[in-house]
Amino acid sequence: MAFVVTEPCIKCKLTDCVEVCPVDCFYEGPNFLVIHPDECIDCGLCVPECPIDAIFSDDELPNDQIEFIEINAKLAEVYENITEAKEPLPESEKYKNIKDKKVFLNLN
Repeated sequence: MAFVVTEPCIKCKLTDCVEVCPVDCFYEGPNFLVIHPDECIDCGLCVPECPIDAIFSDDELPNDQIEFIEINAKLAEVYENITEAKEPLPESEKYKNIKDKKVFLNLN
């Protein structure tokens, strides 16, 4: 089991979760964070820190977010490791309640 960052994080990239991770398993892309599934120790400390409820245990993902298991694994291999909180994206407030944001990810 691992934790997974889901669609609400896209275009928000709030980094409160990064500060509490004891194993530094978060990776940062241009507009999204992911958790490396092989590095996550399943502690769950990140879940309550996410102000937009974008992090779930992989066995408790909403049905419409299951594809984010694979997305996190894939992008963790190309994104840079992040270990300290940063300012959110300037447009985070605008995008935090928008659905269907996967179109903003570069998955190639």
